[in-house]
Amino acid sequence: MRCLKTLITLLLLGMNQPVLANPSLAVLDFELNDITSLPDTPQELLRTASIRPLLEQALAGTGNYKLIHIDSGSYTQTNPGPGYLFSHHDLAARLGQHYGVDYMIVGQHSKPSFLFSYLIADLIEVKSGKLISRFDIELKGNHGSVTQHGISKLTHKIMTAISQTEPATQR
Repeated sequence: MRCLKTLITLLLLGMNQPVLANPSLAVLDFELNDITSLPDTPQELLRTASIRPLLEQALAGTGNYKLIHIDSGSYTQTNPGPGYLFSHHDLAARLGQHYGVDYMIVGQHSKPSFLFSYLIADLIEVKSGKLISRFDIELKGNHGSVTQHGISKLTHKIMTAISQTEPATQR
């Protein structure tokens, strides 16, 4: 009988503990900022369009985050032109609030040369509307494996920044 009372007490105490939840993330489409002499080639547009799904897949594969998809209509309505949400973290955060997201990732694929480009991603905390971190990943070359390697590095940097921002935040 005494064991049963102890077990029930422990169970009840356990129910009062805060539940840890995985933070939610939304990744917006990466925009191409191609300033080469032959900008916006079909190959580079396809490569840039692949960044968001690759990053979402890599983040989902960690099991650490709840990924929220923001539909293209809401994205287009909030983003009146190229680079706008990338420059206005408060508006990106408002879009994230509408979807109940903890963090937004707003990115740009910057291509100053035919030899290299950069993945630039801003990690925005939705609650505060503040930029938590900016990540710059250099991509040397334009092969799929180069892009995938850059996505892996970016995923690791995002995970590190979020873990430092909220080490086991209780929700």
